[in-house]
Amino acid sequence: MHPDEPGSVSLPVRAMPSASLAGRRRCAALIRLARPRQWIKNLLVVAAPGAAGALGHDDVPLRLAVACLAFCLLSAGVYALNDVRDRGEDRRHPQKRRRPVAAGELTPGEAVWFGACALACGLLLCFAVSAMLALVGAAYLAVTVSYSWLWRRLPMLDLAALAAGFVLRAVAGGVAAPVSLSRWFLAVITCAAVFVAAGKRFAELRSATEAGRRPRLVLSRYGPRSLAGVLALAGAGALFAYFMWALQVPLEHGGLWRLATVPPFAVCLARYALLVRSGEGEAPEEAILTDRLMIVGALAWLILFALAVHAAG
Repeated sequence: MHPDEPGSVSLPVRAMPSASLAGRRRCAALIRLARPRQWIKNLLVVAAPGAAGALGHDDVPLRLAVACLAFCLLSAGVYALNDVRDRGEDRRHPQKRRRPVAAGELTPGEAVWFGACALACGLLLCFAVSAMLALVGAAYLAVTVSYSWLWRRLPMLDLAALAAGFVLRAVAGGVAAPVSLSRWFLAVITCAAVFVAAGKRFAELRSATEAGRRPRLVLSRYGPRSLAGVLALAGAGALFAYFMWALQVPLEHGGLWRLATVPPFAVCLARYALLVRSGEGEAPEEAILTDRLMIVGALAWLILFALAVHAAG
């Protein structure tokens, strides 16, 4: 029967998505694959030069900007490769199943191609700053990739590997500037990194237990008490190392202002531990960026730290 004849019924024809719409969706999926919200970790590249008061020296800001962008690309590439490898496990997770590869928005081949390009561009940018920074970038890549294949299965060593990624970011900043890194400064970064990593594992274990899901292999080898112990020791170590680092500057050269940064630093540590205890530390960047007390403490620390750098200059 012809559609125009009486009694005929016209069925709606579903319009195929346009190429531009499909392209926009793919671009959006690639952006989410890179996890830009987690790039806040790469601000550690600025930590060492900022602590040394070198941010206004010569071409240091440009070198740090390039180094920070390089580590954003390196981390984006690692995230992409991890999502390909973990897509089966991610599909069984209530939040991670929305990741582009697990959700089928990107094919594994597309994600691998994106990841490889991001890693290559990141290493090239590191080399553009200096050969030493390229070595640090390669070391970061080796640690993060080997973590996905090996260290994440080994209790305690997975925390050490996660902490190493943070420490290498800080070292990258010192190399890019370049400035010397004090031992106490590296101790602060290391202890704080273990603190955040232990909090993440604690929250993941609690979430899996409450949801009745089978935890990942490494999580099943942890216990809440052991993770709480690591959290407490790492937090205490970070606070002690920070206090010792603050004492390195004489009072007449801004040391008093630097000592004033100790209380807000301690508040941020304590608040994060409380957030972890309440089950909100599975995504550390979200817990830090959405909690008001954490934001206020971080801003107070930043203002006092800026005053310390100004007084020292």
